[in-house]
Amino acid sequence: MNEIFLNDVFSELWHDLDPITEADKLDGEVFRKVKTRRTFRFELNGRGYFVKIHKGVGWREILKNLSQLKIPVLGASNEYHAIRLLEKLGVPTMTPAAYASRGTNPAAIESFLITDELTEVISLEDYCRDWENLPPSFHEKTALIRELARTAAAMHDNGLNHRDCYICHFLLKKSTGKLHVIDLHRAQIRKRIPYRYRVKDTAGLYFSAMDCGLTRRDLLRFVAVYGRRTPDFWRDVRTVAEKLYRKVHGRPSRYSD
Repeated sequence: MNEIFLNDVFSELWHDLDPITEADKLDGEVFRKVKTRRTFRFELNGRGYFVKIHKGVGWREILKNLSQLKIPVLGASNEYHAIRLLEKLGVPTMTPAAYASRGTNPAAIESFLITDELTEVISLEDYCRDWENLPPSFHEKTALIRELARTAAAMHDNGLNHRDCYICHFLLKKSTGKLHVIDLHRAQIRKRIPYRYRVKDTAGLYFSAMDCGLTRRDLLRFVAVYGRRTPDFWRDVRTVAEKLYRKVHGRPSRYSD
């Protein structure tokens, strides 16, 4: 086993057993299933968990991704280490319950990640869906914008880019007002994020919030908290977001000139 982490529950449950084999036996409510990965929810001793099981992607998939200038996802390692970094930074995220990865051949790595189920949360996308017609209070909207900006800045300033950075992947816990970052299986960690990846992540947030009824002042509040960047950076963020909006919706956004 190249890497392994088991909390007390799974350490006792799988004592002297192969965790990858045991994780593969689990079953539950499937949320996503593709050729090399499946994501589902299961319960154990009355507690809910989410698990992502990764199988070897194969050289064809790796070469396909590389030919498209995409970095292939080889297993659960990216997500596990991204979670650990966010924990160190004090950014709310998922809590690992069990993780393992084995294999040296990039095309045949086997791995899985089990996380505690987050309860009493709602995705920011769902929470803000009706804001344009039913706007929240000024205080609530401002607090959430600032929280999102702080969360994004903490990730990016510490070398973590999400690569699937949309507001649906930020879960709001209303009791605390905190945003929990999820779906980090494509995340990358570096000493410094390349410019284009920082732009792409930030543009993903902008794009996914374009129909939430935000004003230009709201956007400036995000910019102020996220941190001072060059005018070129924010221009590039807007360009990428607008391009994605047109591609998805077939029309310009309300912020397009």
